[in-house]
Amino acid sequence: MQPEQIDAALVDFAVLAAWMDGQGLPGGPFEDVAPLTGGTQNTLVRFRRGGRGYVLRRGPRHLRARTNDVMRREARVLAALGGTDVPAPRLIAACPDEDVMGGAVFYLMTPVDGFNGSVTLPDLHRGDASVRREMGLNAARALAALAAVDHEAAGLAGFGRPEGFLERQVRRWTSELESYGVLDGYAGPEIPGVDEVAAWLDAHRPAMWRPGIMHGDYHLANLMYSYGGPEVAAIVDWEMCTIGDPLLDLGWLLATWPDHGGPGAALAGPLGAAGGLPSPDDLVAAYAARPDAVAGRDLSSVTWYAVLACFKLGIVLEGTHARACAGKAPKETGDLLHGITLALLRRARALIAA
Repeated sequence: MQPEQIDAALVDFAVLAAWMDGQGLPGGPFEDVAPLTGGTQNTLVRFRRGGRGYVLRRGPRHLRARTNDVMRREARVLAALGGTDVPAPRLIAACPDEDVMGGAVFYLMTPVDGFNGSVTLPDLHRGDASVRREMGLNAARALAALAAVDHEAAGLAGFGRPEGFLERQVRRWTSELESYGVLDGYAGPEIPGVDEVAAWLDAHRPAMWRPGIMHGDYHLANLMYSYGGPEVAAIVDWEMCTIGDPLLDLGWLLATWPDHGGPGAALAGPLGAAGGLPSPDDLVAAYAARPDAVAGRDLSSVTWYAVLACFKLGIVLEGTHARACAGKAPKETGDLLHGITLALLRRARALIAA
């Protein structure tokens, strides 16, 4: 694809060339230009220039209120992870100035040579259950690598609000659910057990935790795997990243894990359908094998974090259902996500009862 085939309202390559030249990056014509997809509303365009590969990331055509701030935060996190062993795209350069590219903040990162198991499975991975088991364990190990990063030493002091993070979670998401009531056509949440789960979370909150970098939406669909084996090539989609309790990321992985056809099946795609993945207990053990990830953190409370993840994600998805009821999102999408919300709350209640 040629640069002129990309909508100039999204990526103006003449502007990009001048900006890259100013950053001291290799010059020359743009080659191998191709848009990328990956389940995100943001824009991703891959290209080569001066013998080097890049991926440009910016917000969608119609920028949302916080899009540019999210792009700035993502770029800061990727820069901070550059000197770590966390598998993530590496930041090459960022443009926080909204006036350069028609109002959009953007950044350049390294391309990822890998595939998304929620979309496709290469023959190697499809045909070998032992490879798929290692893929699951490596999802937990990659997350442990992230939890092990000292966020302040990495330059992320002040990036989030860790003080009172756990204490405000139930109140924050209960208020979010209540806020959907302003949408015309939404009769209110019909989610059995949501109040019961909220009360249990407040009554069993862990007393000990250590702040760290949270991805914020950690599940199989946000991982890229190596074509040559079970290694995680990169954790992607960092827009929900903050400084909080990293064990909530582990809870999120458990809440969305595609075991027994649970709520994670829709997120895991072909990888989940192929089977052979490790059990949730195996995931926790793989995570716990990294001492610098679990120091100062209470893994005995992992069920609490999984329940919180079910509660939070269910409420987030219910927002789309509420908007669909108000005619602001497709009805079929709203119905699908409401079904996942109900499954997540069933999982939460089962975890509590276990």
